[in-house]
Amino acid sequence: MFCMGAIKLEAEAGLLAPDEADALLEIATQVGKKDWNNKVDPCSNETSWVTPPSSQRPMFDNKVVCNCSFGGVCHIVSIFLKGQDLAGGLPKSIVKLPYLKNLDLWANYLSGNIPPEWANTKLEILSIAVNRLTGPIPSYLGKIITLRDLNIQNNMFSGIVPPELGNLVNLENINLCTNNFTGELPLALSNLTKLKELRLSSNNFIGRIPDFIQSWKLLDILEIQAGGFSGPIPLNISLLNSLTQLRISDLLGDGSKFPNLESMQNMTYLDLSFNRLKGDLPTDYDDLIRLEKIEFDLSYNNFTEIPTPTNCKETLKPVECLSDYCSKDQYSVHINCGGSETTVGNTIYEADDEPGGATKYVPKREVWQISTTGHVWDVKPSEDDYIAQNMSILRMNNSQLYTKARLTPLSLTYHVRCLVNGNYNVKLHFAEIVMRDNRSFYSLGRRIFDVYIQDRIVLQDFDIEKAAQGVDKVYIHNSTAKVTDTALEIRLHWAGKGTTTSPKIGIYGPLISAIDIESEFKPPTKGKRKKLIVGGSVVLLLFLIFILVSVLWWKGYLGGRKSRDQGTVMNISLICEF
Repeated sequence: MFCMGAIKLEAEAGLLAPDEADALLEIATQVGKKDWNNKVDPCSNETSWVTPPSSQRPMFDNKVVCNCSFGGVCHIVSIFLKGQDLAGGLPKSIVKLPYLKNLDLWANYLSGNIPPEWANTKLEILSIAVNRLTGPIPSYLGKIITLRDLNIQNNMFSGIVPPELGNLVNLENINLCTNNFTGELPLALSNLTKLKELRLSSNNFIGRIPDFIQSWKLLDILEIQAGGFSGPIPLNISLLNSLTQLRISDLLGDGSKFPNLESMQNMTYLDLSFNRLKGDLPTDYDDLIRLEKIEFDLSYNNFTEIPTPTNCKETLKPVECLSDYCSKDQYSVHINCGGSETTVGNTIYEADDEPGGATKYVPKREVWQISTTGHVWDVKPSEDDYIAQNMSILRMNNSQLYTKARLTPLSLTYHVRCLVNGNYNVKLHFAEIVMRDNRSFYSLGRRIFDVYIQDRIVLQDFDIEKAAQGVDKVYIHNSTAKVTDTALEIRLHWAGKGTTTSPKIGIYGPLISAIDIESEFKPPTKGKRKKLIVGGSVVLLLFLIFILVSVLWWKGYLGGRKSRDQGTVMNISLICEF
């Protein structure tokens, strides 16, 4: 525990200025930090002030950085308090650290809003992402004109983006993702001509993506996924020729043609999925896709022509790879999504443990196949990103169905074939086994996605944790689907909503534990089926005999032709006499 009395430090070489030492005590109280050792100098690199990194806690960072080149007195220039579950508020006393340039409070449990005292700081880098902060962005944030990097993603900020942010002319990176911002982007943001990275995903903005994006010619990364904006993509996006990553998805409104991106020769990542884009792909991007020069996702648009895939593992339309062959009719299908084969009662759930991928189709099974699309952005990709593992011991019934789950960062589709036409009961099993619900930044994640069956949405903005009333709890969605062409499709889609950085970067997207598909009608038993086959054969034989007899009668071999000819002559005679 801290004593709030001032730390008695002499202003000698290598020691922190006493007024800044006092400010640290206040900051500790304001954020709820209790393990700084106030008996040693904060600039001494003692472990309570600078904790070595640990593989056991990869998101944890505890560090106070000093600059001791100011005539024998040290000053604090950076504070890192990351991944510590601090449950206080944002510290107003940082204003008493006049040399502070970098404040990183990423991944805690802080609440409240941005203190007005911060307007008088000289911060250059500010990260308060992954917390519980609420309210509007205060206009006085625009007074910190020294800011170069601003990250406030994964909070609960709301309201409009204040035009005063346009005063932050030194901003190079700004991340407003995963909040509840509304309204249009203010024109004043066109002043931010030094921007290199802009992220606006998962908000409730309105209107079109503004034309003044042409002012951001230095942009390297532009991310607008489910930001609430309407299409089309602005034509002047072609002026942003420094882009290496472009992610615009889930635009509202009518579709538009594929934008002109010819000038973006440095592009490495492209995601324009779910935008209702129409027409043909330009030849230049057709070539890039074939040569695999960029990682891309153009799925779920309305293109009239797309590159023909060389195999069924990488394709924008995996359904084209489905076979028409069925060795027998199916009346039920049971899948343990992401897991191995298991038995529950008398039901055998088939294994679904094939590794996933950004654009992968798995055609190994006759009756059902899966396809996954979407990159896990901002992290090194791994096949493990497509199968989730439970984070704690599961105590629900039939827990073997929920210890693992299939997931994807964008879209996951189950193609079920060989079904006898008719109505089917579809049960989708869910359990949130990754997010947590404790008083920790691990609980700040929000997994939100949509579910379609036969292209009909059955769950919109679906949150497993809310539906099941907690994590590690089961929610089963029951639905009825009609099969008319022996096929049934179940698709889960991340529409850009929810979080992407909690409990860690890259945790988001649809997740499903198991699938049950059962016909509403009873399949014929073997005995009945045999009787039907025999009965059908007898009917067919009798029909053929009838046809044969009719032909013979018509030819006169059975005496029918003579009487028929006589009748014909009589009819002709009657007509002539008349």
